[in-house]
Amino acid sequence: GGMARGGGVPQAAGEGRVRGRSGGRPRRGSSASATARPVTGLSTDWGVSPEEAQQLLDKWYDARPEVRAWQEQIKRDAHAYGWSKTLMGRYRRLHSINHPSKAKQAHMERAAINTPVQGGAADIVILAMVKLQQSEKLKALGYRLLLQIHDEVIVEGPEEHVEEAQAEVVRCMEEPWDDYGLERLKVRLEVDADHAHSWYEAK
Repeated sequence: GGMARGGGVPQAAGEGRVRGRSGGRPRRGSSASATARPVTGLSTDWGVSPEEAQQLLDKWYDARPEVRAWQEQIKRDAHAYGWSKTLMGRYRRLHSINHPSKAKQAHMERAAINTPVQGGAADIVILAMVKLQQSEKLKALGYRLLLQIHDEVIVEGPEEHVEEAQAEVVRCMEEPWDDYGLERLKVRLEVDADHAHSWYEAK
């Protein structure tokens, strides 16, 4: 995340991310495996053979059997009800989930698993943006929400209040569920925040 300057005005940015423990290929594996991406796509992304990608995937699942169990439950629910939903309860219809074609079923099963993962990430950013927009502290400091890119937000305001603004950005993004009556996550959301005179500097 970072702080950017637009028109000579400093901006603060924070990144809302739920972080994995490992980096590099295993970290990409965490995201891809959780969303049930096909091995062929993973081998291309990772620059390895399909066989090696399958071995990495099997090793990843062996260390995390609860993920496979969760995916199977998501698929069963999708076949039973015809939908999947995000953390915030937004529904995604899966019209072809019980199609006679196994290929179409597999595609819809991956969509069912992907919905709570990527859709849940979108929920978090949406709620954080609402909190930032409504923050009386940011308004009092002269800051405003300027931009959102994926899981990153940028707020803009006077340089003399940058530290306070950054702390408020972190607070809003770490606890996006407050005040909405939603069940709190069982994991802690970690936020990377920084400030600079341009978004490029902050990256």
